[in-house]
Amino acid sequence: MSRLGPSSPSGPPGPRSERSDIELLAAMACGDTDSLGDLHDRYVGLLLATAIRILGNRREAEDLVHDVLMEVWQKCADYDPERGSVRTWLLVRLRSRALDRCRRAGRFRVETLEDRDLDDLGQAGGDEPGQSLDHDRVRRALLELPAAQRQVLELAYFEGLSATEIAERLAVPVGTVKSRTAAGLAKLRAALHAEDRGDR
Repeated sequence: MSRLGPSSPSGPPGPRSERSDIELLAAMACGDTDSLGDLHDRYVGLLLATAIRILGNRREAEDLVHDVLMEVWQKCADYDPERGSVRTWLLVRLRSRALDRCRRAGRFRVETLEDRDLDDLGQAGGDEPGQSLDHDRVRRALLELPAAQRQVLELAYFEGLSATEIAERLAVPVGTVKSRTAAGLAKLRAALHAEDRGDR
């Protein structure tokens, strides 16, 4: 996959590789295309692996990563650090767009049923008002879960980690992650449905 963005002769001083994600976005907002390339280099591996896991096709995944990064270039000023890290923002956008493609094609290809159910709870980080509301609702509902269940769901939903990656992060068996995910999802869905009915 080629590096995105044309080279720009000008840009903020200092070693680009040492700039934070937020600094890169700020430079992109000022039209610095080199910063887009740096963001690409920093996250292309993670984004591509996530896209392949969802779409099941490397070429489709590469196209999606390109599209998402170009969208980020156009909308970098929309990033709000209070809503999460740049890494999470990128992953949420990518997962949302990947699942849109799966829905349009009438298929789902994700690692586990729990992952699919989690993605269907709401399209976090989208551009429509309803999508942002879902993101906030999920955050509120997560706060009501037991800590162990909340932790695995936050890692999956907001960071885009697979069950295997979560198990490695938390140093617990994959089976434990899946059981916590299933229990947490059941409670989370119930809370969101109760809110929809006005029971709360």
